[in-house]
Amino acid sequence: MRFSDRLIALASYMAGEFDNQVQAIADPAWYVHLRLWQRPVPLFTEDSITLFAEQANIVNLEQAYRPRIIRLRERTELNASIQVQYYMLKDPGTIQGAGRDRKKLETLTPDLIEFLPGCTLNVTQNSLATQGYHFQASLPPDARCCFTYRNETYQVSLGFEATPEAFLSYDKGIDPQTGKAIWGALLGPFRFTKRQDFSAEIAL
Repeated sequence: MRFSDRLIALASYMAGEFDNQVQAIADPAWYVHLRLWQRPVPLFTEDSITLFAEQANIVNLEQAYRPRIIRLRERTELNASIQVQYYMLKDPGTIQGAGRDRKKLETLTPDLIEFLPGCTLNVTQNSLATQGYHFQASLPPDARCCFTYRNETYQVSLGFEATPEAFLSYDKGIDPQTGKAIWGALLGPFRFTKRQDFSAEIAL
């Protein structure tokens, strides 16, 4: 399948190693200095571009957390609009650190991940005056993104913006009882700058 220029652009903007050093130095009380990896993986190649993502505190890069699979696809029944589907790892420990060690992703197969039906983002885009696109991805208003891990149920609010220069993450943890955000981008998005480009790893 030939992917559209828009889908390839979004995947290219997202594929890389990022950090939010400038933000963390400016406002350390609210923003931890993080490293974020979003690495292409050869899953769902018939109609999608898929990324493995995880992040780590800069002082402990060996303890990466929040592993997830992010599937970017165009839905022909929705006028070729881009959707972002999230999957969780059934056993996250098996590929912990794969953001830094690409070889660990060679063992990743569809049977090792689980689709999260309430965690699909809709994407809008605008052309930039300079070059490229500004993408915005958000959950539908009525969506409730939840997953279960070790017999505990967690709820998250997902969203991001992507441009050629930056990746902004709006991800927050939600208290299912109160609906209030309890961790993550509480005062606005985490603002990541790409430090290493992984777009050459995208299988087209």
